[in-house]
Amino acid sequence: MKNWFLLSLFLGSFVACKQQSDEKSFIAIEGIDSTIHPGDNFYNYVNLKWYDTAQIPPSQSGVGAYRFMNYQQRLKLQGILDSVSKSNNPAGSLEQKIGDFFAAGMDTNMIDQRSFEPLKNGLQRIDAISSIADMTTFIAAETKLSNVSLIDFQVLADQENSSMNMGHIYQTGIGMPDKDYYFKTDTATVAIQQAYKKYLTDLFTLTGSDPALAQKNAILVYDIQKQLATSHKTNIELRDVKGNFHKLALADLNKQQPNIGWASFFQQLGATMDTLDVAQTGYYDKLNTLFKTIPLGDWKTYLKANYISNYADYLSKPFVNSAFEYNKALTGQAVQKTRGEVMSGVVDTYLGQALGQLYTKLYFPESAKARMLELVNNLQKAFSNRVDKLDWMSDSTKQKAKEKLFAITKKIGYPDKWREYNNVTIVKNKYFENVVSAAANNFQYNLAKLGKPVDKTEWFTTPSTVTAYNNPYANEIVFPAGILQPPYFDNNADDALNYGGIGMVIGHEMTHTFDDQGAQFDKNGNVKSWWTPQDYEKFKAKTQQVIDLYSTFTVLDSMHIKGALTVGENTADISGVAVAYDAFKMTKQGQDTTRIGGFTPDQRFFFSIARIWRVKMKDEYLRFWVNNDPHSPPMWRVNGPLMNMAAFYTSFNVQPGEKLYLEENKRIKIW
Repeated sequence: MKNWFLLSLFLGSFVACKQQSDEKSFIAIEGIDSTIHPGDNFYNYVNLKWYDTAQIPPSQSGVGAYRFMNYQQRLKLQGILDSVSKSNNPAGSLEQKIGDFFAAGMDTNMIDQRSFEPLKNGLQRIDAISSIADMTTFIAAETKLSNVSLIDFQVLADQENSSMNMGHIYQTGIGMPDKDYYFKTDTATVAIQQAYKKYLTDLFTLTGSDPALAQKNAILVYDIQKQLATSHKTNIELRDVKGNFHKLALADLNKQQPNIGWASFFQQLGATMDTLDVAQTGYYDKLNTLFKTIPLGDWKTYLKANYISNYADYLSKPFVNSAFEYNKALTGQAVQKTRGEVMSGVVDTYLGQALGQLYTKLYFPESAKARMLELVNNLQKAFSNRVDKLDWMSDSTKQKAKEKLFAITKKIGYPDKWREYNNVTIVKNKYFENVVSAAANNFQYNLAKLGKPVDKTEWFTTPSTVTAYNNPYANEIVFPAGILQPPYFDNNADDALNYGGIGMVIGHEMTHTFDDQGAQFDKNGNVKSWWTPQDYEKFKAKTQQVIDLYSTFTVLDSMHIKGALTVGENTADISGVAVAYDAFKMTKQGQDTTRIGGFTPDQRFFFSIARIWRVKMKDEYLRFWVNNDPHSPPMWRVNGPLMNMAAFYTSFNVQPGEKLYLEENKRIKIW
């Protein structure tokens, strides 16, 4: 998982069970469906009994493992916030800020009374726009509040000099998840298009437009977005590391796209720089043209829709309801989340490291950090051993690979240095203003990095989030406290379950250092080749095998996994399981054959892998997943890697003719 690369888990998956009095307490494996042969569908062999009885909460799109575990996390955070919000906290303290932020968001009576009053000033500012220059001024002002409309400006590492931060601009401007949503004509997509148009219409109606004008404006906004979408790269094209980085002098950008007013835009942001990365140049070329061809009045209507939509979730109930109805069409979620769950997510988004300090004190013992580091180090050794044994890579490239492997920074639990929120003002009865203050602080926090050395201690997720990620620009792997809990990680569990659980996740993140994207970065995080040309061609041929195999997997009706979109995550899954298994075989239990509850250590290892991806989700959400997510759906995060692994065949006597059987010469082995 990368950047927003969410993992999650189901806490009720395992039940403690006592063995004989002279043995350690182990965790029982339950729910195996003996009517299914493991060689036909191992995921269902382990999970189908659970799947058939699991109930998706009405407020969720799915239940079980992976990202759906964050539902359980939000309930934990809600408990913390509810307690803090009722305490008498010193003004300006972390507890005061997160407690009052939560309390303000829970005061739905006050929020409903204000209706869209908080937006009136912004809508008036849009009405006052009389030129393209005025429009650029408005866009810059909203960018400083983290409200992205037509220009998405970020400060991140320079991929050619990863020790320094630079400015980047990315394609944006559309309201649906991906460009394809504007052009596909299948029934499911058309239904989402109609829901989105209805949502846009509602936004105008709720802010005072009569129904006919609201509908007209919605169509106008949709058509502008569709024009912008023609210039967007697809989510597959966005995986091209070098093809999405274009360093330009600001003076040259001004000449190439004079209609946008770049110099004025960046001056108003307070962003001083000579060069920047225009990640997707085609989008900004298109925007430059449309600034001239689309009437100013139409742009003002577009900006109103974007402005209202950006804040809809922070307004009164009718706005929240409208946003939910659109989300329902996308994900199949039946009813809205409780207000407490919503607010725990909002506070975690805007003040996440403040909340994380309270979370880790309650839920993350230091012993877990030490044990986790031991696991990571063991997998690192196993990965190194696998590199030594590769039959397709030259010795010189192997040496470079191992140098990069042992240069990986490991972050576990929570940051060594907590972020401060001194510039965020939180008032108990001003929810909207609290959001704006926190959003403005986030922008300034990031802007302050421009032209400065990269802070290698920074985290890009909150400690409570059930996730893990690999950051190729820093050559680091990160495991927040949220994922370091049963069944992924449990100090009371035998090694088979820990190595099959968190071990697989560690191996997955480690492999991202060497997937189709990560392999283009050197040990310092720069996009720079460290391969011999011959070895890199062999590597690309192996990743093509991954694309080809996963593209054959059917998910829903005739919908297939997008092999080219998911190749990085699938590569990390295939190698992650293999590395975790090798590390497990270095342990005492891994070298033993003693059965626990009737199962061998190797079988327990594989059971654990199947359990950590246990998920049941709505068909709408599964369709959304396949269209947009770089991870394969959970079933294929289990079956895909295992069908390429000899130890799985041995452990469960997988034979030719079974559905997961691959001939040995067709099994994929990269790392």
